[in-house]
Amino acid sequence: MVAVTSDKCYENNEWFWGYRENEPMGGHDPYSNSKGCSELVVSAFRKSYFRDAGLVGLGSGRAGNVIGGGDWSEDRLVPDLIRSILASQEVPIRNPAAVRPWQHVLEPLSGYIALAERLYDEPNGPAADGWNFGPDASSERTVLDVVTSICAEWGDGASWRRDGGAHVHEAGYLKLDSSKARRILKWEPVWSFDQTIQTTVDWYRAEAAGEDLVTVTEKQIAEYFSESSAHWKEN
Repeated sequence: MVAVTSDKCYENNEWFWGYRENEPMGGHDPYSNSKGCSELVVSAFRKSYFRDAGLVGLGSGRAGNVIGGGDWSEDRLVPDLIRSILASQEVPIRNPAAVRPWQHVLEPLSGYIALAERLYDEPNGPAADGWNFGPDASSERTVLDVVTSICAEWGDGASWRRDGGAHVHEAGYLKLDSSKARRILKWEPVWSFDQTIQTTVDWYRAEAAGEDLVTVTEKQIAEYFSESSAHWKEN
């Protein structure tokens, strides 16, 4: 069994190195704190009910800032940016200097699958724990990097502006250390930052053009797993 929370589960100290799975849980804002609470609940259930039974392995996955086609949620960077682009408007950006671990949604999904497989094989093994599935250091970029890259990839005059209004607290620097997943689960990210941006823009552009999104999505999944299989085989 795999519970999914977020990289926001960690007590953020604005460190310039990645948070490891044994770092304290918490958060200044309610969202981050709720993710830390979720991890504590998962840990309590694992220690109280699951570990001794030996029948069900319980692990948790913590991804980075996940982007990709199909996300139309409010108050999220990429969906807000795409909506503004489609409406020929400049998107307001709250904190362009903030650094986040950006990754395509297929990256952590492959990690969750690897974790679930290991939990199935060894319910009481080392996989029954918390895990980071973050991107390479090269994909830990600022919000400004993401926005300018998407605008450049989209073209057609896509642009943004800084939102000067007052906002709730947000972490300025956040990154994950996924070395445990690399070492034990043999998982590692495959797509670069540029590939992530291009694939994301391709999906939204296909949606705007009225293409069959099932076909588009299945094609991207096939491409990812083809590249990931070749990558893991080489390594």
